[in-house]
Amino acid sequence: MNTWTPEEQTRLTETHSLVLTAGAGEHPGVEIGMALVDGRLYVRAYRGVGSRWYRAAREHGRGRIRLGSETRDVLLTTEGLRPPAGLDAAFRDKYGPVADALVAVPEARAATVRIDPV
Repeated sequence: MNTWTPEEQTRLTETHSLVLTAGAGEHPGVEIGMALVDGRLYVRAYRGVGSRWYRAAREHGRGRIRLGSETRDVLLTTEGLRPPAGLDAAFRDKYGPVADALVAVPEARAATVRIDPV
């Protein structure tokens, strides 16, 4: 299992959003909020499992994230994923009340993706 370094975890915590691109090639990415729980990085599609980028993440299982000028290849896990306890709270802590409307609803919970470094 690949993990984020302490320095990367700090940067992910302090950064408001990342750009996620699912699959290989030069596809456009989606800017999205993220949360860390126990050193693991998670994102959610607020439109649910029908979201285009979520379907691409599920299909490809690999992609890239960009934080500022840095790009990193990543693994995208959707199948059999059980989001950890505290993920909703982590999103609320980071984004405030808007998190309840965007990522703490059943549709978004069903479209959770864990992002691991390659």
